[in-house]
Amino acid sequence: MQTSAMATTIIAGFHRDHEGQWVAELACGHSQHMRHRPPLVSRPWVQSDTERAKKIGAEIECPLCAMPALPAGLREYKRSSSFSEGDVPAGLLRAHGTKAGVWALIVVESGTLDYTIEQPLQTFLLTPEVPGVIPPVVPHHVKVRGPVRFHVEFFREPDEANQATDS
Repeated sequence: MQTSAMATTIIAGFHRDHEGQWVAELACGHSQHMRHRPPLVSRPWVQSDTERAKKIGAEIECPLCAMPALPAGLREYKRSSSFSEGDVPAGLLRAHGTKAGVWALIVVESGTLDYTIEQPLQTFLLTPEVPGVIPPVVPHHVKVRGPVRFHVEFFREPDEANQATDS
């Protein structure tokens, strides 16, 4: 599976989130959780003030820089129910697209989910911290990676929100 070419940025600093987890502040304006959870993620340096300080200025890939962005001014008009790994509709697992003018946001409530934009082929790992943005009409699909819970929010321009609500 081909993944997206992520943009490289610089770690500008660190802060703790509301749960006490370390978050890297990136020069691109995004942020990224930095966790040490062996064997899945090995970042022992995140636990040390000295070692974290050494990472400031280091290059890091930013998955959010490659993700499409929701345009300003859109309004949510519909939200799906929450899905888990056992009840994802088959249509979401194969290529499909929203209608013209309809944007969507895949919001992972727990777990992880692969989100693939078909053209150009880009795959993103979605987490509760990293939602997936779906531009109008663009073919895309999701792939379950394990236990997951997510929903989809649909958006339109405010004057279009009163029209038909089909996605």
